[in-house]
Amino acid sequence: MTFEYLKSLTGGLDKNAVLSEIMQAYGEDVWNYAFFLTRQTALADDITQDVFVRVYEKLYTFRGEAGMRTWLLTITRNLVRDHWRSAWIRRVIPFGALERSDIGPSAESLALSGLYAEEIWNTVLGLPFKLREVLLLHAHHQLPHTEIARLLGISEGTVKSRLFRARAKVSEKLGRKGEETL
Repeated sequence: MTFEYLKSLTGGLDKNAVLSEIMQAYGEDVWNYAFFLTRQTALADDITQDVFVRVYEKLYTFRGEAGMRTWLLTITRNLVRDHWRSAWIRRVIPFGALERSDIGPSAESLALSGLYAEEIWNTVLGLPFKLREVLLLHAHHQLPHTEIARLLGISEGTVKSRLFRARAKVSEKLGRKGEETL
């Protein structure tokens, strides 16, 4: 979905309708990225809400220099950084999140269907943050190297290098596990 018309917005469109359209198109991506960065469901919910509040406030200032998804993910990343830098988070030692027990598929079907995906995600989450972030933005959010570089404030060559190293480490770890089980 393209939001080319936002580049020339001057206040003539209904902000609520535009925001609703943006939330439908990118809400899941924003939440997934916030969760990936924080690893906390409730915090990802809060940050996602804050992202769209910021978008609502700054909607008419969108210049279109980057894609809409890149703009939203940049706001998400900045809000997560702000959260981690806040005085409250430095003073409080957070406990683990409470597990919710929702009724859903059986444990057997979940274990069988998600075993390999869980192994891959655990491997990816075990990567150093810089490599993990570039791999997620490229593989999951399908952002091109130029937009990842703009979002992270690094050069395109650094993006390519980190992506190469991340893929190599994931392949190495998954390859070793496969050899051990044989």
